[in-house]
Amino acid sequence: MTSFGDLLGPQPVLLPENVEAESALLEKQDPVQVAAAHPTASIAWAHLAEAALTRSEATDPDSVDADVIAAYAFARTGYHRGLDLLRRNGWKGFGPVPWSHEPNRGFLRSVGALARAARTIGETDEYARCLDLLEDCDPRAAAELGID
Repeated sequence: MTSFGDLLGPQPVLLPENVEAESALLEKQDPVQVAAAHPTASIAWAHLAEAALTRSEATDPDSVDADVIAAYAFARTGYHRGLDLLRRNGWKGFGPVPWSHEPNRGFLRSVGALARAARTIGETDEYARCLDLLEDCDPRAAAELGID
Protein backbone atom coordinates (compact mmCIF):
# COMPACT_ATOMS: atom_id res chain seq x y z
CA MET A 1 0.00 0.00 0.00
CA THR A 2 1.37 3.31 -1.04
CA SER A 3 0.78 6.40 0.99
CA PHE A 4 0.77 9.88 -0.42
CA GLY A 5 4.08 10.54 1.34
CA ASP A 6 5.96 7.58 -0.19
CA LEU A 7 8.43 9.06 -2.67
CA LEU A 8 9.27 5.62 -4.05
CA GLY A 9 5.64 4.74 -4.77
CA PRO A 10 3.72 5.44 -7.95
CA GLN A 11 2.72 8.96 -8.84
CA PRO A 12 -0.91 9.91 -8.17
CA VAL A 13 -3.27 9.28 -11.06
CA LEU A 14 -5.08 12.39 -12.19
CA LEU A 15 -7.91 11.44 -14.51
CA PRO A 16 -8.80 13.72 -17.39
CA GLU A 17 -11.91 15.85 -17.18
CA ASN A 18 -15.09 14.75 -18.89
CA VAL A 19 -16.25 18.30 -19.49
CA GLU A 20 -19.50 17.45 -21.27
CA ALA A 21 -20.77 15.00 -18.64
CA GLU A 22 -19.58 17.09 -15.69
CA SER A 23 -21.11 20.28 -17.13
CA ALA A 24 -24.41 18.54 -17.83
CA LEU A 25 -24.63 17.33 -14.24
CA LEU A 26 -23.69 20.75 -12.88
CA GLU A 27 -26.50 22.20 -15.01
CA LYS A 28 -28.88 19.76 -13.25
CA GLN A 29 -29.54 17.65 -16.33
CA ASP A 30 -31.14 14.29 -15.63
CA PRO A 31 -28.33 11.85 -14.69
CA VAL A 32 -30.16 9.12 -16.64
CA GLN A 33 -29.75 11.16 -19.81
CA VAL A 34 -26.15 12.05 -18.93
CA ALA A 35 -25.28 8.37 -18.37
CA ALA A 36 -26.93 7.45 -21.67
CA ALA A 37 -25.03 10.16 -23.53
CA HIS A 38 -21.74 9.52 -21.69
CA PRO A 39 -21.74 5.86 -20.57
CA THR A 40 -18.02 5.93 -19.75
CA ALA A 41 -18.45 8.80 -17.26
CA SER A 42 -18.24 7.36 -13.74
CA ILE A 43 -19.63 10.58 -12.34
CA ALA A 44 -22.99 10.02 -14.06
CA TRP A 45 -23.23 6.49 -12.61
CA ALA A 46 -22.24 7.81 -9.19
CA HIS A 47 -25.07 10.36 -9.34
CA LEU A 48 -27.55 7.61 -10.25
CA ALA A 49 -26.31 5.32 -7.47
CA GLU A 50 -26.35 8.04 -4.83
CA ALA A 51 -29.87 9.13 -5.81
CA ALA A 52 -31.14 5.55 -5.59
CA LEU A 53 -29.54 5.14 -2.16
CA THR A 54 -31.09 8.41 -0.99
CA ARG A 55 -34.55 7.25 -2.14
CA SER A 56 -34.11 3.91 -0.40
CA GLU A 57 -32.83 5.43 2.84
CA ALA A 58 -35.77 7.84 2.91
CA THR A 59 -38.20 4.93 3.23
CA ASP A 60 -36.21 2.54 5.44
CA PRO A 61 -32.43 2.86 5.76
CA ASP A 62 -31.92 -0.79 6.70
CA SER A 63 -34.21 -2.54 4.23
CA VAL A 64 -33.36 -3.95 0.84
CA ASP A 65 -35.56 -2.62 -1.92
CA ALA A 66 -35.33 -2.10 -5.68
CA ASP A 67 -33.52 1.20 -5.19
CA VAL A 68 -30.70 -0.46 -3.22
CA ILE A 69 -30.28 -3.07 -5.94
CA ALA A 70 -30.35 -0.36 -8.62
CA ALA A 71 -27.78 1.64 -6.63
CA TYR A 72 -25.54 -1.42 -6.43
CA ALA A 73 -25.75 -1.89 -10.21
CA PHE A 74 -25.22 1.80 -11.00
CA ALA A 75 -22.27 2.00 -8.60
CA ARG A 76 -20.69 -1.16 -9.99
CA THR A 77 -20.97 0.28 -13.50
CA GLY A 78 -19.33 3.54 -12.40
CA TYR A 79 -16.64 1.59 -10.59
CA HIS A 80 -15.80 -0.53 -13.65
CA ARG A 81 -15.88 2.43 -16.02
CA GLY A 82 -13.54 4.21 -13.62
CA LEU A 83 -11.17 1.24 -13.47
CA ASP A 84 -10.99 1.25 -17.26
CA LEU A 85 -10.12 4.94 -17.30
CA LEU A 86 -7.62 4.63 -14.45
CA ARG A 87 -5.80 1.82 -16.26
CA ARG A 88 -5.70 3.82 -19.48
CA ASN A 89 -4.06 6.59 -17.46
CA GLY A 90 -1.30 4.46 -15.99
CA TRP A 91 -2.82 3.05 -12.78
CA LYS A 92 -1.57 -0.47 -12.08
CA GLY A 93 -4.22 -1.44 -9.53
CA PHE A 94 -2.62 0.40 -6.63
CA GLY A 95 -1.40 3.82 -5.74
CA PRO A 96 -2.89 7.23 -5.12
CA VAL A 97 -6.08 8.42 -6.78
CA PRO A 98 -6.51 11.75 -4.96
CA TRP A 99 -9.95 12.93 -3.91
CA SER A 100 -8.69 16.51 -4.30
CA HIS A 101 -8.56 16.06 -8.09
CA GLU A 102 -12.18 16.64 -9.15
CA PRO A 103 -12.20 14.24 -12.17
CA ASN A 104 -11.20 11.36 -9.83
CA ARG A 105 -14.36 11.83 -7.78
CA GLY A 106 -16.68 10.00 -10.16
CA PHE A 107 -14.71 6.82 -9.62
CA LEU A 108 -14.29 7.38 -5.88
CA ARG A 109 -17.97 8.26 -5.41
CA SER A 110 -18.94 5.11 -7.32
CA VAL A 111 -16.77 3.02 -4.99
CA GLY A 112 -18.36 4.75 -2.00
CA ALA A 113 -21.89 4.13 -3.28
CA LEU A 114 -20.98 0.50 -3.98
CA ALA A 115 -19.77 0.17 -0.39
CA ARG A 116 -23.01 1.62 0.98
CA ALA A 117 -25.20 -0.62 -1.20
CA ALA A 118 -23.10 -3.70 -0.40
CA ARG A 119 -23.42 -3.00 3.33
CA THR A 120 -27.19 -2.66 3.00
CA ILE A 121 -27.61 -6.00 1.23
CA GLY A 122 -25.27 -7.71 3.69
CA GLU A 123 -22.34 -8.22 1.34
CA THR A 124 -19.74 -7.59 4.03
CA ASP A 125 -16.74 -8.80 2.01
CA GLU A 126 -17.54 -6.37 -0.82
CA TYR A 127 -18.09 -3.56 1.69
CA ALA A 128 -14.65 -4.23 3.22
CA ARG A 129 -12.99 -4.38 -0.23
CA CYS A 130 -14.53 -1.04 -1.16
CA LEU A 131 -13.32 0.56 2.07
CA ASP A 132 -9.84 -0.86 1.48
CA LEU A 133 -9.84 0.48 -2.08
CA LEU A 134 -10.90 3.94 -0.92
CA GLU A 135 -8.18 3.89 1.74
CA ASP A 136 -5.57 2.83 -0.82
CA CYS A 137 -6.67 5.49 -3.31
CA ASP A 138 -6.87 8.34 -0.82
CA PRO A 139 -7.04 7.96 2.97
CA ARG A 140 -9.43 10.96 3.07
CA ALA A 141 -11.92 9.62 0.53
CA ALA A 142 -14.13 7.56 2.86
CA ALA A 143 -14.47 10.47 5.29
CA GLU A 144 -15.28 12.84 2.42
CA LEU A 145 -18.01 10.42 1.39
CA GLY A 146 -19.34 10.01 4.92
CA ILE A 147 -18.49 6.30 5.08
CA ASP A 148 -17.08 4.78 8.25
